[in-house]
Amino acid sequence: MSWEKTKLCAFMLMLLFSITLKGAISKPLHPVIEPEMMVRISEIEIFPEYLSAYLAIVKEEAAASVKKEPGVVAIFPMSMKEQPNQIRIVEIYADSAAYQSHLKTPHFQHYKTTTLKMVKALKLIDMNVLDTQTMQEIFKKL
Repeated sequence: MSWEKTKLCAFMLMLLFSITLKGAISKPLHPVIEPEMMVRISEIEIFPEYLSAYLAIVKEEAAASVKKEPGVVAIFPMSMKEQPNQIRIVEIYADSAAYQSHLKTPHFQHYKTTTLKMVKALKLIDMNVLDTQTMQEIFKKL
């Protein structure tokens, strides 16, 4: 390798390192709970005959949303122990724009269209965060 190529490679590595270091330093060391955050609980009742199919689809959608969408902080589906067809989903978005963007994603559209006939009842409940300090501690533990 020529001296010029060696210098160019070294320069590129230093540049890449400085960009990476700058990105790491600019990110907060702990989660920041912003007033604009959107927190919601979805209450969903699934027809019993569709429960296993629904669970597979909702798990896939939640995982894709958290992995692919920076504005999705959490989508956490659960079922009630005594009534497994009663689903609750805790959803946390960076803000309402992140939620609106989420609604347009291919994975959410797939979830919505394939589960439409499976859902007997749906209620979306927007929540107010009462204790942002404790919320930060929860995320630190993870």
